[in-house]
Amino acid sequence: MIQRSRLRLGVFALLFALCFAAIGAGTVLAAQTYMINARNDLRSALTNLEDAQTNKGGHRVNAINLVKQAINEVNIGIQYAQ
Repeated sequence: MIQRSRLRLGVFALLFALCFAAIGAGTVLAAQTYMINARNDLRSALTNLEDAQTNKGGHRVNAINLVKQAINEVNIGIQYAQ
């Protein structure tokens, strides 16, 4: 009888752990999706900035550099979460 109770408890604990891990994995994947979408949006912004006219008093160039820096930070964040 005690053996069966321990077995049931072990099975319950294993199922609980698997469910908890699945929920956590889903959260990580969701976070990565947002990061990947953000990176795609930043790349699109970079393309638009690079295609813009150059007569912006240096602000276009500053924006290009900042967007490149943001893309790099997003990439680092994605790698960190993996």
